[in-house]
Amino acid sequence: MIKFLHRGSLRAAARRHAASIAAAVFVAAFAVIAPALSRPQKTATVAALDLTFDPAKTEVHWALDTTLHMVHGTFKLKSGKIHYEPATGKASGEIIVDARTGESGSSGRDEKMQKDVLETARYPDIAFHPNSVKGNFGAAADSTLEVHGNFTLHGADHEMTIPVNFKRAGENWTSTSKFAIPFLSWGLKNPSSFLLKVKPDVEIELDGAGTLQ
Repeated sequence: MIKFLHRGSLRAAARRHAASIAAAVFVAAFAVIAPALSRPQKTATVAALDLTFDPAKTEVHWALDTTLHMVHGTFKLKSGKIHYEPATGKASGEIIVDARTGESGSSGRDEKMQKDVLETARYPDIAFHPNSVKGNFGAAADSTLEVHGNFTLHGADHEMTIPVNFKRAGENWTSTSKFAIPFLSWGLKNPSSFLLKVKPDVEIELDGAGTLQ
């Protein structure tokens, strides 16, 4: 009987010793891990960007389909600057095209466009003011984006979303945008004649280029 109690006491002491060792290991481990757990976790963010258009490297093309043929022409960019926050998708700024520079290779047709359709004496600017951007923006790769904002034509604002293919190369960038402007439904004068009828939309292609910070 005495021998049995002695062995039980030894087992109990061994268990208490093992428990005290485990507790000590746990306390030591927690002391090492706790500071790391209490530190705020860092999240990856993409810095805001300021994109400036270079008018000399930016091209604005337009095309209008008619019953006789497709009419092609150009406009010149006056200025452009956009502030974009990739983390939130917010955007601001403006892109301004000089409506008075519109030409198609025919002086008579261009004069009618300037005077009767665009009324550039009253509305010399065509502008786009972005307010948000969606898409897989990459800091050092090609990106496919959807830029939402207000398109100002003939003195009136029209909400629209423009698709943009964006490519960044260091501090330089290029972009391509193709979209349609429903100028007749937006209230501009119909330039159709008895022999020539025009489609209600004009196709726009904006090939942008510039620098960013």
